[in-house]
Amino acid sequence: GLAEVGAQVYGVSDAPPGQLPSQVREHLHDYLQVPSLLDEDDATRRIVEAARHLGPDRVECLWEPCVVLAARVRQALGVPGMDAHTAVGFRDKPIMKQRVLAAGLRVPRFSRIRTHAEAYAAAAEIGYPVCVKPIDGAGSTDTFRVGDADELRAALAAVDHLAEVALEEFIEGEEFTYDTICIDGEPVFESVAQYHPRPLESRRFGWISPTQIVIRDPYQPALMPGIRLGRAVLRALGMTTGFTHMEWFKRADGEAVFGEIAARSPGGKLVDQMNFANDFDLYREWARTVCWRSFDARPHRRYHVAALFKRAEGQGRIRRVEGVDEIRSRLGDSLVVSDILPIGSPRRDWKQTLLSDGFMILRHPEYRECMARMNFAINHLRIWAG
Repeated sequence: GLAEVGAQVYGVSDAPPGQLPSQVREHLHDYLQVPSLLDEDDATRRIVEAARHLGPDRVECLWEPCVVLAARVRQALGVPGMDAHTAVGFRDKPIMKQRVLAAGLRVPRFSRIRTHAEAYAAAAEIGYPVCVKPIDGAGSTDTFRVGDADELRAALAAVDHLAEVALEEFIEGEEFTYDTICIDGEPVFESVAQYHPRPLESRRFGWISPTQIVIRDPYQPALMPGIRLGRAVLRALGMTTGFTHMEWFKRADGEAVFGEIAARSPGGKLVDQMNFANDFDLYREWARTVCWRSFDARPHRRYHVAALFKRAEGQGRIRRVEGVDEIRSRLGDSLVVSDILPIGSPRRDWKQTLLSDGFMILRHPEYRECMARMNFAINHLRIWAG
């Protein structure tokens, strides 16, 4: 990443230096530990104080909870890049949607909620079903589809630990991503992926194996409404340079509806999938863009790339895994990653991590064959815990 393209990298975190992974430590020139990255005022003061004598050229962050912190540090140090006002638009869901709506783009109807009374009133005005989610969340944690007042009561109880939430119109349709690397707000790389099923559905039932597929050619007519929407959203929110990860919905009538966007790289192995689709290193290209305003790689777009995430049956520790050899035999070289928890490992909490208890990544030039191989792997990989 950054060190590979010539940057001298200073790391900041609240983890003790000894807990840093070796592959991180070897690329750092120096490291600053702060008490908590989530205490923005204190972290900003400490980072700025330590960095002033260094004269940094860039301040970068790919962890969503600290995107605003990084922007505040930039402003305090006079470093170019996204400012705090702009960064808030990539974090605060209602502010984000207000800015996108003001640009004349289609967003779900929404409301900022601080009390139960506000929630019931907003749901009645918007109309069920609605979606309840954190103001500044990432992924689908603490996010609920609500079909009526009784379900809303249960959802509000589940998010009572949050001071405020967003309540939005639930958009029926397929869910896609629009992922980019931008230079000065202009996309120099674009990619589209589709979730199967939608992440909110995946979090409802433990028996579901979530999957997602990076589509080889995003510039096909069926996907262009989402790409045009994404480009307009970048302009509306004042994107600068770096990664973006947007989610959008395609309704049955073809309309593209904005979901949300973050000024960071996508999680859940999507960057790996984009790398396998194009045979390049997207993190290195991101580093090149933020350091030198250059994206040198050529996207080959040779493959559709699917990732599947398998959840163990039962609780406790992993006891048995079946199907891996059969999948390897059937998929051959198209299976590019197979990462299953070792026997004896505690199973993961599928409600907290997409990675689940094992995942595979596979690729193929033809969409139908890629999907067929993905479904073969889903149906034959089984993991038991006990």
